Amino acid sequence: MDLLIVAVLGYLIGSVPFAYIIGKVFFGTDVREYGSGNLGGSNTGRVLGKKAGVAVMTLDLLKVTLSAFLAWKISSHAWAMACGAVSAAIGHCYPLYVRFRGGKAVAALYGYLFALWVLADYSPLVFFLPLIAFCVILAAFKIVSLSSILSSLVALAYACAIEAHISVVCTVVFFAILIILRHSGNIRRMLSGTERKIRWLK
Repeated sequence: MDLLIVAVLGYLIGSVPFAYIIGKVFFGTDVREYGSGNLGGSNTGRVLGKKAGVAVMTLDLLKVTLSAFLAWKISSHAWAMACGAVSAAIGHCYPLYVRFRGGKAVAALYGYLFALWVLADYSPLVFFLPLIAFCVILAAFKIVSLSSILSSLVALAYACAIEAHISVVCTVVFFAILIILRHSGNIRRMLSGTERKIRWLK
């Protein structure tokens, strides 16, 4: 019963579309109508600028951390935190409030990794190592999708290397697969050499 409550609560929190809210409230713009149409930080930054993009990324990260925290409070079990994060990620990608058209789960992954650091006493490296990998790859290639996919694999490699709890490994596997699937179109464009490079982070 606790896990069902955690799952529903996580999905509803994860469904909050910060890219849509910030775009509409502060810019009078629906970001789904521009760029890639994605309700994530990258497309928000492309459409509305750096500050808006960073704000969306941060809020999308924190909503997953909040879901994991509430899950931990409801049931102080590692699987509860995993359930909270996974359900929030599903809500982020397929949000109830905006016709199930959401983001690509990258900020959601980092929200879970941040929760592992601040709530579950994992080393800060669980969060910062994938983040550093993301930044280095982005600086080198200027392709967010490539950075996102590879950093999720770094997170998985680190979780396996430190022999993290099975719930953590399974959750990071879920995130890595979800991120790859959500970036399937980007992968095709990368293979064809037509993937867009990011400019707004300069």
